[in-house]
Amino acid sequence: MPLETLDRSPPPFFKQGPSALSRLVLLSALALFLMVADARFHIVQPLRAVIATVLYPAQWLALQPVQWVQTGVGYLTDLKTARATEEAARVKLAEQSQRAGQVEQLQLENNRLRELLALRERVQVPAVAAQVLYDTTDPYSRRVVIGKGQMQGIEPGSPVMDESGVLGQVTRVYPFVSEITLLIDRDQVIPVMNARTGTRSVAYGDPSPRGGMMELRYMSATEDVKEGDLLTTSGVDGVYPPGLPVARVVHVDRRSDTSFARIQCQPLARLQGVTHVMVLAPGQRQTPPGADGAPPAAAAASTASSAAGAGRPASAPAGARRTGPAQRRSAAEGERR
Repeated sequence: MPLETLDRSPPPFFKQGPSALSRLVLLSALALFLMVADARFHIVQPLRAVIATVLYPAQWLALQPVQWVQTGVGYLTDLKTARATEEAARVKLAEQSQRAGQVEQLQLENNRLRELLALRERVQVPAVAAQVLYDTTDPYSRRVVIGKGQMQGIEPGSPVMDESGVLGQVTRVYPFVSEITLLIDRDQVIPVMNARTGTRSVAYGDPSPRGGMMELRYMSATEDVKEGDLLTTSGVDGVYPPGLPVARVVHVDRRSDTSFARIQCQPLARLQGVTHVMVLAPGQRQTPPGADGAPPAAAAASTASSAAGAGRPASAPAGARRTGPAQRRSAAEGERR
């Protein structure tokens, strides 16, 4: 190859151009011009918009991982906060429900105490308020224990009432507690009077296993007794003051094969769940039995019967005999006849 044909020019790497200082001055002047022009005439704004539009997908794609991480962390934080808030709300709701139940219970108890106080004013008999502690464990009797005893002046034979009516009678007394036999006990007897007709009779505790009721025995099938009749204490025994609500007739069964009617009554007192009761003074401290048409001996016998059921001797006035449950029933039935 001839040497004339060879390119003797220096390679591009070694070509000489403007100096570095010249380039710096030129580029600085161009940058200054563009800044001034953009500040004055906004000539670079369209170019900036085009570049931002072109770079937006890349920016969006680059920001997605960061947003995903922030969203996940925020979701977990919100979930934890929501669970804590829900738990706090449940605890608060449970507390409010408990308080509401307590308020309702206290309101019911307050209403019952008010009714007891009003009943005490109506009866006009010395009385002592007491709280029911528990039911006895004897499956063959219906009795409850109250938190008042001999130290508070409770005596055997004292009538016991709640805000609705007669509940029973004190049968055993201890220094600090007393035992009450409910009206539905099979050994409990109470003289009653039909408030509609004025007929006197004797109510017995229901001897059936289901209990919970009272029964009027030895009533003629032709007797004027209707369902819904109110039975009150007659006062002939000298133990219960007259006029106290006792029960209401719920069923009258007149059979043709017997001359007596089967009459069942529902006690008005709350026999289940009673909390407060009123213990009235025993019969010998009330109005004289003669005012109700019953002889003094009958009142003494009734009081002695109550004391005998408590297992304690009763002090009867002179001339009065000590009687048991059978004699008490006979005396009450004889008085009714």
